[in-house]
Amino acid sequence: MSSIKSVVVMKGDQTGQELLDEALRVLDPNVIGFDIDFQYFDLSLENRRKTNNQVVHEAARAMKRTGFGLKAATITPEAKGDIGSPNAILRKEIDGKVIIRTGRRIPGVRPVAGTYSPISVIRMAVGDAYGAEEWREGDGLEEVAFRTEKIDRKTCRAVAEFAFRHAKKTNAKVFGGPKYTVSPVYEGMLKEEMDEASKRYPEVRYEPQLIDATYALLINNSGDPLVIPALNRDGDCLSDLVLQLFGSIAGSESILMGFDEKFNTQVVMAEAPHGTAPSLFGKNIANPMAMILAGASLLTYFNDPKASASSRAIYEAVIESVREGVRTADLGGSATTTEFTNEVISKVQTKLEVWSTLQGF
Repeated sequence: MSSIKSVVVMKGDQTGQELLDEALRVLDPNVIGFDIDFQYFDLSLENRRKTNNQVVHEAARAMKRTGFGLKAATITPEAKGDIGSPNAILRKEIDGKVIIRTGRRIPGVRPVAGTYSPISVIRMAVGDAYGAEEWREGDGLEEVAFRTEKIDRKTCRAVAEFAFRHAKKTNAKVFGGPKYTVSPVYEGMLKEEMDEASKRYPEVRYEPQLIDATYALLINNSGDPLVIPALNRDGDCLSDLVLQLFGSIAGSESILMGFDEKFNTQVVMAEAPHGTAPSLFGKNIANPMAMILAGASLLTYFNDPKASASSRAIYEAVIESVREGVRTADLGGSATTTEFTNEVISKVQTKLEVWSTLQGF
């Protein structure tokens, strides 16, 4: 009998919290057929201010112990000197190296430029333009702005290694890359690691491209499933483009991963790629797809047959619900947030019951 897995649940703000509640309804033991030990931490803006971000550090330490986290969208205040975003703290504390976002077809939602096959962006989670030191010198038209950025070999290797492992697992092609011709020392470090990884995984198709060519070619891509390794800033931009190529950001989860010394998965934190959507707060009309899929994605890392079956059931139930016309307003439907989740829950329960009945056939 497998042991009960513990998942750190990080509460958020506004619609982010509402959608987290919907995802947790799907992960109820009465739905998926097994128990999960949920450990709750309140990462709402109010509580982050109240604890001076200590609650964020506590949640991160708990994730390092359990290996799993599920996070709601949170508010990042714009005022300088305020509490800031919890994401940078979480990434640093769990030594998160990679953020994965996969664009996929949503039935009934028209993709851009005929995009059909899944596209996964494997984004560097730390370093690069984020957290860079910035300053200015001079006055008037002579004023000059400077920025120092850095990336490290270990993070580049984590991005490249995971990209090829993911491509092998999903029968995809590793595609794209940094602008190494202009920046052979800085951006070239990731390209070097991509080339070395391609030697370790000769069975994986590999088509390196400069980042600008990657953008251009994505608009015309409609065939192969792709996995794109990217620097932090490039990956941030690419993720937004890729998800919109499929017509909506609703069909994708966002996964932050930390690895051990052999680049095996050690910590997984899943969330939706969108924000707190304050204009939708309290109206029961927001789309819970991405947050439900985030919960489903965690189950795939439990290394447990029952969890894997439940994850597949959730993914299928979400896509089938949309295909059958149960959609929230953003996808052209009239279902409420609650109604969509109810439909997913019903389908998951049915699938798992049928699969259990058919075992042995």
